[in-house]
Amino acid sequence: MSTNTMLTIYRVLAWTVGTILIILVLIAMPLKYLVGQPQGVEVIGPIHGWMFMFYVASVIVLGFSTKWGLGRIVLTALAGTIPFVSFYAEHKTVQFMRNQPTKA
Repeated sequence: MSTNTMLTIYRVLAWTVGTILIILVLIAMPLKYLVGQPQGVEVIGPIHGWMFMFYVASVIVLGFSTKWGLGRIVLTALAGTIPFVSFYAEHKTVQFMRNQPTKA
């Protein structure tokens, strides 16, 4: 799989995980704890969990295939656990990847 393909997969998952996490934290959890309606968390929570696992896998594959340091891999993976941070991490990752020398 090409680096561009892996980067695209990572980018899609970063945005998906970030969006789902925001929905979970800003909508579903307040509905559960303030209004007593846990259905949103029961649906959105597992979706975020599964998508987060795919996100972490994409970070690991991209990171090891492009020889990132372990710290960058761990921090990028953890970005999917804090609302809005996955968007920042995705932006910084794209900048980092674009500044890498191309292989001839």
